[in-house]
This record gives sequence, C-alpha cells and structure tokens, in this order.
Amino acid sequence: MTGTGTGTARTVGVEEELLLVGHDGAPVPRAGAVIGTAEPTDGPLEHEFMQEQIETATPPLAALEDIAAAIRANRTGAQAAADRHDARIAALATSPLPVDGTTVDKLRYLAARAEFGLTAREQLTSGCHVHVAVADDAEGVAVLDRIGPWLAPLMALSANSPYWMGVDSAYASFRSQVWSRWPTSGPTRCFGTPEAYHAAVDGLLATGTILDKGMIYFDARLSARYPTVEIRVADVCLSADTATLLAALARGLVETAARAADSPTPDVPIEILRTALWRAGRSGLAGDLLDPRTWRPAPAHDVVGALVDHVRDALVDMGDLDHVTELLGVLWAGGNGASRQRAWAVEADGDLGAVALRAADATLL
Repeated sequence: MTGTGTGTARTVGVEEELLLVGHDGAPVPRAGAVIGTAEPTDGPLEHEFMQEQIETATPPLAALEDIAAAIRANRTGAQAAADRHDARIAALATSPLPVDGTTVDKLRYLAARAEFGLTAREQLTSGCHVHVAVADDAEGVAVLDRIGPWLAPLMALSANSPYWMGVDSAYASFRSQVWSRWPTSGPTRCFGTPEAYHAAVDGLLATGTILDKGMIYFDARLSARYPTVEIRVADVCLSADTATLLAALARGLVETAARAADSPTPDVPIEILRTALWRAGRSGLAGDLLDPRTWRPAPAHDVVGALVDHVRDALVDMGDLDHVTELLGVLWAGGNGASRQRAWAVEADGDLGAVALRAADATLL
C-alpha cells in the first residue's frame, strides 16, 4: 500500500484480520495452508500472529465506492482460498468459542510469545486498521495530535467481540480489553512535531521492553511502511458496510485534522481519552459514550452524530456524506457486530458455534 492524496480525496487502505473457522464454528489453525496455496485472484493474504487468522489489505483507493468494492472482493477472495482447506472466514474480533491459539512459526512471533507470556498466547484477536494518506510526517503528527478525542466513537461503531472463551464478556469489544495488555497500546499525548514523535518511539525502543517498531501499538500512529496515518482502534467489522463506514469516517477525521493543523491542539488528558475508549469498548452503541465536546456521558447516537458533524465539511468535499448517512442508517437499523452476535446467540439458545457460523455468512454479504 502506498498513500498519496488524489484530487480532494485522500487515498485509503483497509487492512482486515479475519478468523478461520471450521464447520462447527471453532477456529482452525490453517493460515499457513490457506496462504500457501492462495491464487492471485484470491487477493493479498498475509499471516497474522496466530494460525487461526489471516489478514487482507486493499490497495490505496480514493473513491468510497471503490473502497467498498475492494473490501468485499478481499473477503470473497479470502473465502475462496479458505475453501481449499475446508475452512470459512469470519469477521469476528474474538472467537465466541474457547480456543487455544496457535502461534505462527516465525521468529518474531515466537519471540513475542516467549517474551510476553499469556498476553501473547491470548492474542487471537482481529482488528481493522485504516491507513489514510498524509503528505509527510509533519502533517501526520498534526493529525495524530487532533484525532484522539474522536477515536472512541469509531471503536463503538466497530465493536464486534462480545464473547471471550465461550462466555459473554459483558463488553461490546472485549478485543479492546485484551489488546490493552500490550505495553504500547492505547491513546497518546500530543507530540507537536515529527521529531518529538520519533523521539517517543525511539525512547520506547530504548527501554528494551518491545521487540521492534512494529510493536508500537498506539491507537493511531504514523505507519512505519507507508506515508499514512494508521488508525488501529477498531475491531474487525462484521459487515463490509460497517468497514466502509469506518474507512469513510477515518478519512474524514484525518482530513478535518489536517485542515486544522495551524489551530491549537485539544488539551485532553490521557486519562480521559483512555476512559472514553474503555466506555466505548464496554457498551459499544448500546449505552452512553463520552461526548468529546463536553467529556460527559451522552447517548451513543448523539455522540456518533457529533462525530459526523465534526467531519461534515470533509465528507461533503470528498462526496462521501450521502454514502455515510446511508451506511449509518443501515448500522442503526441492524446494529453493530456485538449486538448482532448477541441476538444470534438468543436465537440459537446459546449455541456460540452457531453464532460463529452466522458471522461467517454475514462476512460475505
């Protein structure tokens, strides 16, 4: 993926981590086989930390319709590759059924498993990472310093991991809880300059705690590989429509922040940002979120509306507002992944394998 703005719309690339499940809904460790026999028509498939998951990535695209089509094409291609090994893909951020994940046999992953113990062994979690093009590191840092207050609503929209090891976690995104165990995860302070950002990364490396720059797990970061801001806060979305919505709103946030680069940065304490993210992971769209305009509780519908208002000018200029409005309507009518999984569990009398299989069906819609 590369990222350069095209016209008035910045390019966007979407990376999705997907579970591989068997016909009973339980995760199966077949990533090596699936990736090893993939055809060019299956799209780009890569390993993640566990053998029970694979990752897809769209190319950098400017038109939201093209982004939506690429997300669907990647999911279809990944399923074609999985079909050869009697597996299904499921856009689930955690497995509803208990699983002991199988670490991919690569030196870096094995080193992480040895160094981080249970934190690494329990990292069968799947996220969605949105790369949005920026001109350079200076613009990227200006963006990072301004989007933090609005990342929690993105988590709430995407929340798709209510179950953990066979039980209801009482969270909409339990992936966010599991992910928060890593030492570099979560929100960041304002950096001000690229030099300060890179000094912070170098300082973390100098502690000897993390293995490499790939373990800078900030909720949003400068990509180490591409000229992009990488927004990493979201669960993998059950619906391709929700993934498209996430991409549009992430781009709107980046564009809005870049336009405000000469204005003062928001002075929000890290503890408030962390609490806002915790609340978003706890209730998703089913309860109150913290409103970034006041830092007081407000209904999720109102906070998401405030997010859209915040990025409205950018959405209008990129031609995305009508599409975003339509996708939000679909989301409010059908619910996010967490609410849909719980509804399916009720319909299936608590059979979480059936929930995983329903999710596999929904992944390809």
